[in-house]
Amino acid sequence: MKTITGRNINWGRVGSYAALLLFTVIYAGPLLMLVNTAFKTLPEFMKDATAPATSLGFKNFVEAWTKANFPRYLTNTLIYTISATTIYVITAVFVAFPIARGYVKGANLLLTMFIIALFLPTGLIPQFQLMLRLGLYNNPIGYILLFLINPVGIVILVNYIKSIPKELDEAAALDGCGYFQFIIQIVFPLIQPAIATVTILHAIGIWNELVLPTIYLTNKDYYPITRGMIVFQGVYGSNWPTLAAAVLIMTLPMLILYLVLQRYIISGLTQGAIKG
Repeated sequence: MKTITGRNINWGRVGSYAALLLFTVIYAGPLLMLVNTAFKTLPEFMKDATAPATSLGFKNFVEAWTKANFPRYLTNTLIYTISATTIYVITAVFVAFPIARGYVKGANLLLTMFIIALFLPTGLIPQFQLMLRLGLYNNPIGYILLFLINPVGIVILVNYIKSIPKELDEAAALDGCGYFQFIIQIVFPLIQPAIATVTILHAIGIWNELVLPTIYLTNKDYYPITRGMIVFQGVYGSNWPTLAAAVLIMTLPMLILYLVLQRYIISGLTQGAIKG
């Protein structure tokens, strides 16, 4: 019978699993507590906040949906997120392609400027003054325009487009394919993983944004869901189970979007690793 000694144990693997388990508890623990609280009644929560829920009732979700004006807030957020993300992704591809191919003068300098922009703070004061002078303050269109610039997406798209053989450009040109036709019919299908990644990052950023709607949207009819949550918390802040249900409702659309695009994101990361 063989004895197990320290030399037979892969301590590196054990440490990796231990670290993975620790991070799982750190990230999943609060989420599980949130779900558990959302299914509790208020007396049950006040009696023992950490005890498991005894039933799976959806009363808190119905109450949060009806009392928090969630249909309007959710509709507004969907409009902001879908419209801004769609416009941004399409325009970002047309900006990233000539930079990646070097078809514009100073392409490397432009890419460097986008990378530098990742580390620069948002100029809220000049941005606020510009919105006022253009008449876009407290305006849904002006709010959408705030999300049409994002250097992260440009950097991701440029790096991914560089992995596409440049011979495709020459072959398409010989076949009489126009510039816009080439990007729409050839480039877009080839960079789907990168587009999925940019879409997720951009959409989540808009969905979770709280500072900008607090500054630029004062009309309750224009509130996104994050701004509406502040109003809801002010009215029902003592009802923690209903508040937890409201938070879960708010996170559900982005969770669904991530699950739908997950395979494209993983594919993009894998292909990038192989090609890089």
